[in-house]
Amino acid sequence: MAQRILVVDDAAFMRMMIKDILTKNGFEVVGEAQDGAQAVEKYKELSPDLVTMDITMPEMDGITALKNIKAFNPEAKIIMCSAMGQQAMVIDAIQAGAKDFIVKPFQADRVIEAIQKALN
Repeated sequence: MAQRILVVDDAAFMRMMIKDILTKNGFEVVGEAQDGAQAVEKYKELSPDLVTMDITMPEMDGITALKNIKAFNPEAKIIMCSAMGQQAMVIDAIQAGAKDFIVKPFQADRVIEAIQKALN
């Protein structure tokens, strides 16, 4: 059975890019969210195997959403996505429980490597 993934990013084209990488590699994208508040809601509703989470988003940022999801399910597997130059935020995210992070623009092999590592 394909691993179920929730894709969270405020930019529709970024969600589309990551969905494309995931589906081509045999993963099932079970949902999408465009901000952290939506991400928390969708996580509770869909119980995905893994979440790819953008850091900078309106309403609720990715790190706050990560903390909320981890509070709801300490076993949640979340990989943060960040643009270049967000090292401090990435460190915060890892300390808050993120499994890994991938840098935009996405490199397909790096995305798959991070996801496989987090799921195993």
